[in-house]
Amino acid sequence: MGSLETERTTTGWAARDPSGVLSPYTYTLRNTGPEDVFVKVMCCGICHTDLHQAKNDLGMSNYPMVPGHEVVGEVLEVGSDVSKFRVGDIVGVGCLVGCCRNCRPCDSDNEQYCLKKIWSYNDVYTDGKPTQGGFAGSMVVDQKFVVKIPEGMAPEQVAPLLCAGVTVYSPLNHFGLMGSGLRGGILGLGGVGHMGVKIAKAMGHHVTVISSSDKKKVEALEHLGADDYLVSSDAEGMQKAADSLDYIIDTVPVFHPLEPYLSLLKVDGKLILTGVINTPLQFVSPMVMLGRKSITGSFIGSMKETEEMLNFCKEENLTSMIEVVKMDYINTAMERLEKNDVRYRFVVDVAGSKLDQ
Repeated sequence: MGSLETERTTTGWAARDPSGVLSPYTYTLRNTGPEDVFVKVMCCGICHTDLHQAKNDLGMSNYPMVPGHEVVGEVLEVGSDVSKFRVGDIVGVGCLVGCCRNCRPCDSDNEQYCLKKIWSYNDVYTDGKPTQGGFAGSMVVDQKFVVKIPEGMAPEQVAPLLCAGVTVYSPLNHFGLMGSGLRGGILGLGGVGHMGVKIAKAMGHHVTVISSSDKKKVEALEHLGADDYLVSSDAEGMQKAADSLDYIIDTVPVFHPLEPYLSLLKVDGKLILTGVINTPLQFVSPMVMLGRKSITGSFIGSMKETEEMLNFCKEENLTSMIEVVKMDYINTAMERLEKNDVRYRFVVDVAGSKLDQ
């Protein structure tokens, strides 16, 4: 175990500037400590947030930046105090790699809301070194932020669940929306939205997909199992669906009006925002007052919820719909993602890629 005391290097694909173009970058991994797990990355999903961060859309990017926060890998080595994992385990790493551990959110298993949380990439670890993500050969992660992948689940299928899956599961869990018989809406049918349909259906909900066009109607109804499909520009269809939904999970990551969707909610219905949008959203207050409706947000999920969600997906045999690519295709994949040209999540086969060229 002596090698735990020495620093390692790994190669990832990093953005160097707001062009967001990724290229090979070799860097040093932080020293692994007693609580750390050394993970060889097998695959990593590409999330819309990776695009935002690589291009500095949120104005907070630091370069060089290795994105990637839907990571599945194999444990190669564990620290002396690691009790949850063994060498050879298949594990996942999501959006976070650190938190303060003594605030109210941390004490209540809601560490994703800790004000001192440490992001998997584009952040600074406690040792002062930048964090880098899963578009890389390996990572060193505190065991608290590592989750064991249930046996029998394919790594490439699991990767998107670590962000997209738990982003949907967490609000349904927190707001008491897991019971069967509820009527839910999924706004936007991308990486998060398609998992929203699958998870809500598995919970026994009547699910309506709401989209800006009918391009994905057949897929939503026939491939994903949605019950209804609404085109937001179809005034008649939207009118007919008014006051019909218990909740809407809004996954759209760009500016859009909220009022058309608020009208679809029943009394006490919830519009749950999960898309990262860097411009203000608008609505008129009677839209929420006259139905005691709520506009709320939810951010990924806790490690506890991530474990629960993985077990739920295993039990229900839920998988993500993915397109597997090699690392040398990643810039094309990012361009396609920007145009919503993916069904429904890119996953990079990191272990099968040549990272240094």
